[in-house]
Amino acid sequence: MRFNFTFRKTQPDTVNHEGAAAFTLTPPLELYAAVATASLSDQFYEQADTRLTRLRELVARNDPTFVAQLAVYAREQMHLRSVPLVLAVELARLHRGDNLVSRLVARIVQRPDEITELLACYAQVNQRTGVKTLNRLSKQLQKGLAISFNRFDGYQLAKYDRAGAVRLRDALFLVHPTPRNESQQVLFDQLAAGTLPTPYTWETELSALGQTAYATPAERAAAFREKWETLIASGKVGYMALLRNLRNILEAGVSAEAVVEVCATLADRTAVARSKQLPFRYLAAYREVKALQNGHVSAVLAALEDAIAHSAANLRGFGPETRVVVACDVSGSMQQPVSARSKVQLYDVGLVLGMLLQSRCQHVTAGMFGNIWKRISLPRGPVLGNVDEFYRREGEVGYSTNGYLVIEDLRRRREVVDKVMIFTDCQLWNTHLNGTTVAREWAEYRRTVAPQARLYLFDLAGHGTAPLDVRAADGVALIAGWSDKIFSVLEALDNGGSALTEIESITF
Repeated sequence: MRFNFTFRKTQPDTVNHEGAAAFTLTPPLELYAAVATASLSDQFYEQADTRLTRLRELVARNDPTFVAQLAVYAREQMHLRSVPLVLAVELARLHRGDNLVSRLVARIVQRPDEITELLACYAQVNQRTGVKTLNRLSKQLQKGLAISFNRFDGYQLAKYDRAGAVRLRDALFLVHPTPRNESQQVLFDQLAAGTLPTPYTWETELSALGQTAYATPAERAAAFREKWETLIASGKVGYMALLRNLRNILEAGVSAEAVVEVCATLADRTAVARSKQLPFRYLAAYREVKALQNGHVSAVLAALEDAIAHSAANLRGFGPETRVVVACDVSGSMQQPVSARSKVQLYDVGLVLGMLLQSRCQHVTAGMFGNIWKRISLPRGPVLGNVDEFYRREGEVGYSTNGYLVIEDLRRRREVVDKVMIFTDCQLWNTHLNGTTVAREWAEYRRTVAPQARLYLFDLAGHGTAPLDVRAADGVALIAGWSDKIFSVLEALDNGGSALTEIESITF
C-alpha cells in the first residue's frame, strides 16, 4: 500500500464483477474496504447477506487486534454504527484468551440502542431465536456490555428503550451490570419494571401533539408551527434531527426568526464537527429542501453549502500549484442506493466527495466517465450545487465503466498532473475492447508524461478487487469509504503511510 516508485509488472489474479481482469486486495485492505463501505443492504453486485458473510470470512483471515482497531476506527472516525458491532460479535466467536473483545465492546457501544442491536446481531450470527436463547452469552461480550450500561443515564436509557427483537430490559437481565451507586440502581430497577420517566425529546413532543384532536386543519397546522418554533428555540432538536426535518420545519411555516436559528445551527463549524454527519446526508437534505416552494429555501440551501464546506476545511496537501484531476464514475452499478431507506446513490457519494475535493483545490480538472470521459468546468465554491449539475448531466457519458479513458486522455494530451482521483466502485473494464486497461494506461502515463504523478482509487463499494495492483504499481493507492475521513487518509499517504496507518495506530 505504500507508494513505490519502481514499477513492477504484476499479473491480474482474478476478475471483477464485470469480468475484467483485476487484482485481489490483501486481507487487511479488503476488510477495511468492505467495512468502510458497508451499509449491510443490497447492492448492485452483492446482496446484504452476501456482504455479511464476506465480512465474517474476512474477520477470520485477519489478525484479531487489527479487526478490533478497525472496528474502533469505523465507529469513532467514520461514524458507522452497525458494522463495528458485526465485527465485535464475530471476533467474540473466534477469539479467546484475553479481554480484547470486552474492551472493544465497551469502546464502540456509545448509545443504549447499540446494546440491543449488538445482542440481536449476536443472536443472528449464532443462529439463535428468541431472547431466552441468549442466556449463554459470550462472557467477554457480557463484560463489555456491562461497562457500557454503566455509562448511560436515565434520559438516555428512556430515550432508546424501544420495541424490537431485544429490549433494553432484556439486555439488563442478560448482562447483569453492577450499578455504580444507589441512584443508578434505581434507574436499573425502573428499566426492569418499565417505569422510566418519559424523556422530553422532540419526538415525544411531536408525537403527543399528533394524538391531540383539533377542531380544524388550520388549528392543527398552527399547533405544529408553534411546537416546531418552541423546539428550535429550546435547542432540543439535535443536528441530525434538524437535518432530516428541514422539509417538515419549512412546510410547518415557522417564523423567519426560527429559520434564521436553524440556518445558524446548520452552518456552525463546531456543530458540524460534533454532529459527525456523513457528507452525503447534506445532499439528501439539500434535495428535499430544493423541491419546496418556500421563501426561506435559498437561505437554507446556503446554510447547507456552508455546512458541507466545513467537512473538508482542513484538507492538506493541495496547494495552489497542485494539479488535480477529479473523475467520478457514473456507470450503472454506481446508481444504487447506499441503503434500503436512502434515496442517495453510490453515484451521489462519489460526486459529493469529488466536489468537496474540488472545492479545496486551486488547480483542478473535474469530470465524469461511463462510456466516455467528459471534462466539466464548474465554479469551485458550491459543493451541493455542483453535485446537482453533474447529476443533471450524467446521461451525457453513458453507463459503462471505462475508467481507463481518464488516464488515456491525460496521456494523449501529454498533460502533467500531480494527483488523479477516481471515485468508483472499482468494477472498471474496457467496453471498447481495444486492448488497454487502467493499469496499462497508468504505467504508460507515468513512464512518458508524469513520473511523479499519483493515482488514488476511492473505493465506494468494497467488492474486494482493484483494477491495479495497489501493492506494486507506481504511485497507486486505494482509499475506501463515504466520509470526509478519506481526506485524512490522503494526508497519511502523502506522508509515506498507507490507508491502514491510522487504523493500526489505534490503542485501547
